[in-house]
Amino acid sequence: MFSQIKRLGADTAIYGISTIIGRFLTFLLVPFYTNVLTTSQYGIVANVYSYIAFLNVLYSYGMESAYFRYASTLETGDAKEKFSTPLFSIAATSTVFSGLIVAFAVPLTHVFLIRESLYPILYYSAGILFFDALVIVPFASLRLARRAKFFATLKTINIVSNVTFNIVSLLWLKWGVEGIFISGLASSALTFVLLIPHIVKNSTWKFSSTLYSALLKFGLPYIPVGLSGMVLQVIDRPMLIAFTNESNVGIYQANYRLGIFMNLVTSMFDYAWKPFFLSHAKDENAKTLFARVLTYFLLAMCGIFLFLSFFISDLVQIQIFGRHIIHPDYWVGLGVVPVVLLAYIFGGISIHLNAGIFIEKKTAYLLPTSILGALSNIVANLILIPKYGIMGAAYATLIAYALSAFALYFIVIRFYTIEYELGRLIKLALSIGVIYSLFVVVQTQGISSIIVKLGLCLLWLVILFALRFFEPDEIARAKRLLGR
Repeated sequence: MFSQIKRLGADTAIYGISTIIGRFLTFLLVPFYTNVLTTSQYGIVANVYSYIAFLNVLYSYGMESAYFRYASTLETGDAKEKFSTPLFSIAATSTVFSGLIVAFAVPLTHVFLIRESLYPILYYSAGILFFDALVIVPFASLRLARRAKFFATLKTINIVSNVTFNIVSLLWLKWGVEGIFISGLASSALTFVLLIPHIVKNSTWKFSSTLYSALLKFGLPYIPVGLSGMVLQVIDRPMLIAFTNESNVGIYQANYRLGIFMNLVTSMFDYAWKPFFLSHAKDENAKTLFARVLTYFLLAMCGIFLFLSFFISDLVQIQIFGRHIIHPDYWVGLGVVPVVLLAYIFGGISIHLNAGIFIEKKTAYLLPTSILGALSNIVANLILIPKYGIMGAAYATLIAYALSAFALYFIVIRFYTIEYELGRLIKLALSIGVIYSLFVVVQTQGISSIIVKLGLCLLWLVILFALRFFEPDEIARAKRLLGR
């Protein structure tokens, strides 16, 4: 079991290096934006990118998941047909979708709640959506072939180029908000160009109608699921604009993005998890293995939750070249960070639970949980934003993620029962609850010493040992690793 988990860890590490580098470089744009853009300008960017997230679902219409499902088996068609059929389909539909956005850019500004004078950014957004859609299948094929290093390199180049283009367009060319979208378009196009050799090598002009029907049957249910997922993730930005203003959206977005390190863990895990569980689904010890993976995954996420919750206020005040990590105008929203981090934990649980959905080919069951999460998020935002503003949006996100995870769990166990290590997970939850409660008490007393916060982190480990969270074989293995 440990060797199998070690393999998952190795893949996660490779994907993680690129993800960490890429997301860290992307995160650098957050302090950059907060020190260059007003809160209102940043709010415009956050709002439009939330709609790009929605449209990404329509552009892909489940083809990535369908490709994974059929390319990983010997069913229907050869390898090149399985690559080309979804790729050609996405290329054709993306051309139509982006053409419509360009043609109706001015009317769409009213739909997206942005100023009509900013309609050119919808042209660039259409280009971003087009090129991002074209690389969906090529990137999926790299993951399935476990070409993690090449995948990681391309992702890193994409992020580095985007950051570079942003710096040039905002600092030197002074293009303002439009420069951000031009930068996104340039980096997306560059990534596609770099993937052309891989696309040519794996493509054929054959288009299998039988395979295409199977791909659509598997993938189309992901459209409502994906749209519901986007509602869960980004609907709060448009709703904040509707109930408040662009400035509040900018403040919310900057602080939401401070949860990047938790997002890194879930992203790294998601990239490695799908190929991992598909390759081990028929192993004799598969379910025991999957249960142990969840325990370790949540342990890591809880540690990150505590560290970031404790030290985020200290981190944003660090000054580099005379400027804070996050401009003081945005500090008023720091309270959303722990709430968002906790929401990411429930999001990670949902990623793990998706294994049963894929293995048993029960994608239709994703719809009710996604709809539940989307509706609960909309309702919670409608109730909480008018009263609590950006904090209301954060709590709505947490409520929606938690409900989705619980609903998915009770659905999945009906057809793919895993005996999770519930005793250990309860101990983990209790330890986090105790330590975070102590942190809140300390904060209310006006004590914000770094030493005290570090002490609370160590106390968490002590509590875990006291509760006998760690098993003897894990302690022995840890000692051997430390001994080396």
